[in-house]
Amino acid sequence: MIASLGLAALWMAAALAALQLVAGGLSLRGGNPALAGLVRPVAAVQGLLAVLSFAALVIVFWQTDLSVKLVAMNSHSAKPLLYKIAGSWGNHEGSMLLWVTIMGLAGGFVALIERRLPEPTMLATLAAQAFVSLGFYAFLLISSNPFERLSPAAPEGQGLNPLLQDPGLAFHPPTLYIGYVGLSVAFSFAVGALLTREVGPAFARAMRPWVLGAWLFLTIGITAGSYWAYYELGWGGWWFWDPVENASLMPWLAATALLHSASVLASRNALRAWTVMLGVVAFSMSMVGTFLVRSGILTSVHAFAVDPERGSFILGLLVINIGAALLVFALRAASVTEGERFALTSREGALVFNNVMLTGTLGIVLIGTLYPLVAEAMGLKVSVGPPYFNPMGAVFVVPMLVVLAVGPLLRWRRDRLGRVARMLAVPGLLAIGVGAWFAGSGFVGVLPVLGLALAAGLAVASFLPLAGRKLRTVKLPLWGMVVAHFGVAVALFGMAADAAFTTERLVAARAGQTVVVGPWKVFLRDVVPIAGPNWTALQADMDARYKDGPARDIHPQARSFWAPPQGTSESALVTRWNGQLYAVLGEQAEDGRWQLRLWWKPFVPMIWYGGLLIALGGLLALIGRVASDLRRIFAREKIAYRRQRQGR
Repeated sequence: MIASLGLAALWMAAALAALQLVAGGLSLRGGNPALAGLVRPVAAVQGLLAVLSFAALVIVFWQTDLSVKLVAMNSHSAKPLLYKIAGSWGNHEGSMLLWVTIMGLAGGFVALIERRLPEPTMLATLAAQAFVSLGFYAFLLISSNPFERLSPAAPEGQGLNPLLQDPGLAFHPPTLYIGYVGLSVAFSFAVGALLTREVGPAFARAMRPWVLGAWLFLTIGITAGSYWAYYELGWGGWWFWDPVENASLMPWLAATALLHSASVLASRNALRAWTVMLGVVAFSMSMVGTFLVRSGILTSVHAFAVDPERGSFILGLLVINIGAALLVFALRAASVTEGERFALTSREGALVFNNVMLTGTLGIVLIGTLYPLVAEAMGLKVSVGPPYFNPMGAVFVVPMLVVLAVGPLLRWRRDRLGRVARMLAVPGLLAIGVGAWFAGSGFVGVLPVLGLALAAGLAVASFLPLAGRKLRTVKLPLWGMVVAHFGVAVALFGMAADAAFTTERLVAARAGQTVVVGPWKVFLRDVVPIAGPNWTALQADMDARYKDGPARDIHPQARSFWAPPQGTSESALVTRWNGQLYAVLGEQAEDGRWQLRLWWKPFVPMIWYGGLLIALGGLLALIGRVASDLRRIFAREKIAYRRQRQGR
C-alpha cells in the first residue's frame, strides 16, 4: 500500500512537472494570464508530491517491506534502524529519488517566495526547472523505478554495503544532493534570465542565495565525506583523487567561481556573461558527476555500479540539458551586455583572476578524471593520481591563494597595489619566514613548504579587511568572508602538515609487544572476538601513550558482515590538539603475530576544522544576504502600501 502510494505520487509529480513546463513556455509566448497563474502553484504542489513519494520510500525501508525489490536488495531485517532509514538513499534508485525530491522542494520554494524578478523571467526560470526535473522523473519511472515490486516477496533482504553502514551515510549524501540541486536552481535562473534578456543585478541578487546555499552544503558534504572515507576505509589518507571524490569537487570549484561572479554582478553590475556561463558550467559538473557515479563506467568504493543502459539515459539527460542551455546562451549571448568596466588592479580584477584560477583547477581535475576512462575505452590502462593532480593543481591554486590574501583589501573599480602594500607586509614576511624555515630543514617537500608558508600568510591576511572597522558594525557577509578565508588557511595548514610530517609504521606484533610511532608508544594487550548487531569482529585491545602521558584505550577492529558477506576495517583514532594517532588491525600471520598499521599525523584534524570554518563563513554570509533581501522587500512593500493609502 505504501509503495503504491509512493509510486502514484511520483507519477503525479512528473505530470505536474510537464504541466509546469508547458504552462510556463506557452505563457511566455502568448502572455496568457491563466496559464501564467498556474505555474507557481503547480511548482509548489509538485514539490509536495515529490516529498510524499520519498517519504513512502523511507517508510518501506523502515518497515523492511521485502515485497519492494529495492528494499530486498539493499536492506535486511537485522540491520540497525539508522541504516534501514539511511539505506533508502544509499542505493541508485533511492538516491535519485532524493535528488528529484530536493529539486521539487527547491522549485516550490522559488515559486512561493521569489518576487524580485519580473514575472516573465520567473516563469522562464520555473519552466527551465521543470524541464530539468522532467528528465529525472522520466529516468526514475522508465529506467530506475524505486517502487518496483517482487512477487512473491523475498524471504530476507540482501543487506546494505558494509562500507555504507556508518553514520556518515545519514549525513554525507543528503548534503551533497542539496548542493547539486541548488546548482540546478542557479542553472534555471541563468536560463530564465537569458530567455527574457534580463541578465543584470536583480537576476544576480535572486540567484545568489541559492548559489551560496548550494556552495555551503557542498562544502559540508565534501568535508564530511572526506572524514568518512578517512576513518572508514582504513588507508590513512583523507583524499585519494578517486573519480567519485572528484565528481563532488568539480561542482564545488565551479560553484565557488559562480558565487564570487554573482556577487560582483549583484553589487557592481559587471561580469554578466561570465556569471551566466558559470551557472551553466556549475550544473554541468553536477550532471557529469551524476553520470560518473551511476553509469557503471568506473569502479569506486562509493560509486553505484549500474547497467550501461541507465548510464546512457543519464548521458542523454546531460547532453539535452546542457546542450539546450549552451544553445540558448549562443543565441542570446549578443544581448548580454558587458556591464560596468573596472581596472585590472581592483577587487573585481582580483575576483576575475581567482575565477580563472578556479576554472583552470576545474579543468585539471576534469581532464585527470576523464582521461583514464577515455584511454580505457581505447584499450589502454592509465592511472592518474596524486603525482598528476597535486603539482598540476598547484600551478593554479598557489597564485589563487596569493590573490585571495590581496583581493579583499582592494577597492572596487580601481585601486593601487601600493596602497595595500603596508597592510600586507606582516602576512607577507610571515609567509616568507615560515617557508624559509621549513625549506632550510631539508626534509619537507616543495609543495608542503608552499602550503605551510601560504597558510601562515593567509591566516593573518584574512583578518585584515576588519582593520580600522568597528567590529559591532561589521555586516555578516563581511564576517562570512573573513571566516571562510581563514578556514581556507586552516585547512591548507592541515593538508601541508599531513604531507610533511606524517609518520607511518607497518609491523607484525605479538600480544604484549610495544610499537613506537612518532611520539606514541602503542602496547598490544590482546586480540579478542566480539559481536555486533549484524557483524562479528576481531578487536585489538591496545594502550596508546603519548610520550610519558597517561595510557588511552584504543580498539581497532577487523569486522565481518554477513548481509552481505564482506570484511571491513574499523580504524581507531586518538585526537590531540597537535594531531591524530591512527591505528588499523590487519590479518594474523602464520606465526601468530598480528599486522598493525599505525600513523602519527600531526595537525591533520585542521583539514576538517578548516572545512567547517569555510562552511560557517558561508552560513554567516547566507544569513546576512537573506536578512538584507528581506529588509529590502519589506521596505518596498511598506512604500507601496503608503502610496496605496495616499492614493485613496
